[in-house]
Amino acid sequence: MPPSYLREPPPPRHRSLPVLPGIARMVADNPGPMTYHGTNCWLLEGPAGRVVIDPGPDDPAQTAAILAGGPVAMILLTHAHADHADGAPALARATAAPVVAHLGSRLAVDRRIGDGEVVGGLRALHTPGHASDHLCFVHPSGALFSGDQVMGWSSSVVGPPDGDMAAYLASLDRLAAGAHGPYLPGHGPVIDDPAPYLAALRAHRLAREAAILEALAQGPTEPGALLARLYPGLAENLRGPAARTLAAHLSKLADEGHIRLAGTAWSRARP
Repeated sequence: MPPSYLREPPPPRHRSLPVLPGIARMVADNPGPMTYHGTNCWLLEGPAGRVVIDPGPDDPAQTAAILAGGPVAMILLTHAHADHADGAPALARATAAPVVAHLGSRLAVDRRIGDGEVVGGLRALHTPGHASDHLCFVHPSGALFSGDQVMGWSSSVVGPPDGDMAAYLASLDRLAAGAHGPYLPGHGPVIDDPAPYLAALRAHRLAREAAILEALAQGPTEPGALLARLYPGLAENLRGPAARTLAAHLSKLADEGHIRLAGTAWSRARP
């Protein structure tokens, strides 16, 4: 069974919404099937100005709303996807604040950081899976900015080649071992009790793998037929993301020796 996803009414856009002491949420105006109500931009008060995590898309209204809140000292990116990072250049030009991302980011940034480094008072955790450059950030209070690795409203899309299902599961395990909370995600509401939610996300992925193996036990199957079996009644605008995540599952199972590809059809590997 999938996790019990969290829901909330549409929040106001481009407004600073206090969440925890010194931490506010600003929701970008980019709702959609992959972003829920919009991307969460997180604003952290600091002695030299605010730290901005994920400015969101390149939207002048979003940039203006961030600037209206006062000086910006630093811009942190959880990963390079456009709905999180495209607003960073405009915000950096307006503030001269440095843009910081993972060592492996494909973006042109001012500083690149690795796992465990502390920046803007936050400890970075490299959590690949949804994206190879994905970072979570741990606040001194224990709150964790989870980006798209863990979202309350939906499970994450994991699409090769940049997404990796084995890495995604390993990152879930790492976060579960860290006992952080609450989680402040890249989309959707705050996850107040992350431990059972992480376990449910992991179980959901393993159940998907079991369903793939069960389907392939019936004989060689094309990816399109697998998609239809595993995601019955899927809306057309979600077929692409589901197909990418299915490809990540198939790649992981093949790497582990459970399945093999012959031509365009997948089948169970011989024992």
